[in-house]
Amino acid sequence: MTNSAARLAGRREWTAFTVLLLPLLLVSMDVSVLYFAIPAITQELDPSATQQLWIFDSYAFALAGLLITMGSLGDRIGRRKLLLMGATAFGLASAGAAYATSAEMLIAARVLLGIGGATLMPSTLALVRNLFQDDRQRGQAIAIWSGAMTGGIALGSVLSGVLLNHFWWGSVFLINVPAMLLLLALVPVLVPEFKDPAPGRFDLLSVPLSTAAVLPVVYGLKEIAAEGVSPLHALSVAVGLAFGFVFVRRQRSRDDAMVARALFRGRGFGAGIALNTIAAFAMMGSAYFTTQYLQSVLGMGTLEAALWSLAPSLVIGAAAPVSAALAQKTDRSYVIAGGFVLAAGGFTLISLVGSDSLWLLLAGAGVLASGLVTVMSLVSDMALASAPAEKAGSAASLLETGSEFGGALGMAVLGSLGTAVYRSDLPGADPAVRETLGGAVATARQLGGAAGEQVLALAREAFVHGMQYAAWGGAALLLAGGVLAVALTRGLGAPAAAGQPAEQAAGQAAPLAG
Repeated sequence: MTNSAARLAGRREWTAFTVLLLPLLLVSMDVSVLYFAIPAITQELDPSATQQLWIFDSYAFALAGLLITMGSLGDRIGRRKLLLMGATAFGLASAGAAYATSAEMLIAARVLLGIGGATLMPSTLALVRNLFQDDRQRGQAIAIWSGAMTGGIALGSVLSGVLLNHFWWGSVFLINVPAMLLLLALVPVLVPEFKDPAPGRFDLLSVPLSTAAVLPVVYGLKEIAAEGVSPLHALSVAVGLAFGFVFVRRQRSRDDAMVARALFRGRGFGAGIALNTIAAFAMMGSAYFTTQYLQSVLGMGTLEAALWSLAPSLVIGAAAPVSAALAQKTDRSYVIAGGFVLAAGGFTLISLVGSDSLWLLLAGAGVLASGLVTVMSLVSDMALASAPAEKAGSAASLLETGSEFGGALGMAVLGSLGTAVYRSDLPGADPAVRETLGGAVATARQLGGAAGEQVLALAREAFVHGMQYAAWGGAALLLAGGVLAVALTRGLGAPAAAGQPAEQAAGQAAPLAG
C-alpha cells in the first residue's frame, strides 16, 4: 500500500538515482573483471600460485570485511560524503592496479578497491532509501538497483574480454577512472546529503570485531567450495563465528552500538536479511556449476562462455520491476514466495540438463535468476523500509553482508554436494581426474586420442550428475524459503520504518544543506 502522505520523487531524484547506479555497476563488475585478464597478468607480473589467488580474492575479502563498518560510518559522517570518499579511493586504486609493476602492488591495489567498494555499495542503497520516501517509487528504484547489481557481475567478464582484445591487461581497471571522475562531478550537484542527526560515538573496537567475524567465515566457506572440507577451513569458520558471538554481545550491550538495536524493532528487517541470504545462497551456488558447465562440459572458450552467460540477463531486467508492481497490488509475502517458487522451477530445469543441453541450461538459469531478483528486490525494500531512515547505511550494509555470507555458503554447500556425487561416480579414476572436472580436462589433454576422449566423457557425465543433485538440493531450499517468506512477512504490506508512519521516519533523516 503506497504511502500517499510521503513526498513524491521528481526528475531530480530519478536523475540522482541514475548517477548512483554507476558505482554499483562498477563495484559488481569488479567481482568478475579478472576472469580474462589473469593469463596476461601472470605473464607480465609472474605471480606465485598463492599471489594469484590473492589477486582474485583480496578484493572480495576486503569488501565483505568492511561493509558493516562503512555502513555505520556513512550514517555518522553522511552517506554522500562517504560515497565521494569511496569513489576517490576506488578511482585511485583502479589507476594503481592498472599500472601495477609487481604482484604485491596489484594485490595492495585490489585491497584498496575492496575498501572503496565497501563504502560505495551501502552508500548507494542507503541513499536510494532516503531519496524515495514514497513506498511505490522506492520499490521501483530498489528493483532497478537489484537488477543492475546482478547484471553487473555478468557484464564484468564480458567487458574484460572485449577490452583485452584491443588493449593491455590494465585496461580492465583503468575503465573505472573516468566513471569515478564523472561520479565525483555529478554527485555533489544532484545528490543531497543524509546522515543520522544523533549518531552517538563511533565504537572503534567493533571495527576489528566485525571484520574478524566476517572474514574467517567467508574465507573458510570459499575454501571449502574450492578444495573441500578440511580441519583448517572448518577452524576458520569456527573462529569467525566465535568473533561474531562476541560482536553481537557487544552490540546488544552498548547504546552507541555499530549495529543499532532499533534496526530490528521492525519485523520486516530481520526477515528481509534472512530471505535475502537464502536468495544469495541459491544465486552463487548455481553460478558455481553453470560457469563450469559452459567451459568444461561444453568446451567453450572463456569469452564465448561469458557472452552466453549474459543471455539470462535479458529476462532479469523485467523481473524486478514487474514484481515491484505486483507487490503494490497484493500481499508482498505472496509475491516473495512466488519468486522463491519460480527460482525453484529454474533449479528444476537445471536438474534436467544433460551433457549437451545449452538452451535448457540457459532457460533454467534465466528462470532461476528472475525468481531470485524478484525476491532480493522485494526483501531489500522491505528491510530498508522497516529500519529507521537515519540508520539506512547500517541497514544496507547488513543486507550486503548477508548476501556475502549467503553466496559463500551456497558455493560451499551446493559445490560440496556436487563434488561428492562427482567423485562417487569415478571411484577408480586417476586422482587428478577424480578431484575436479578441471583436473579431468587437463588429464584428457595429456592423454589425447580415444583414451583422453573417454576420460573426458566420463568426467563430464559425472559432473552433470553432481550438478543435477545440487539443483534438486537448491530447489528444495528455495521451496522452504517460500514457506518461510509467507510465515515471516505475511501482512507486512509496505511497512513503515520501525513501527512509525513512513512520512515521520523519512523526516528523521531529512536532507542536509549542501
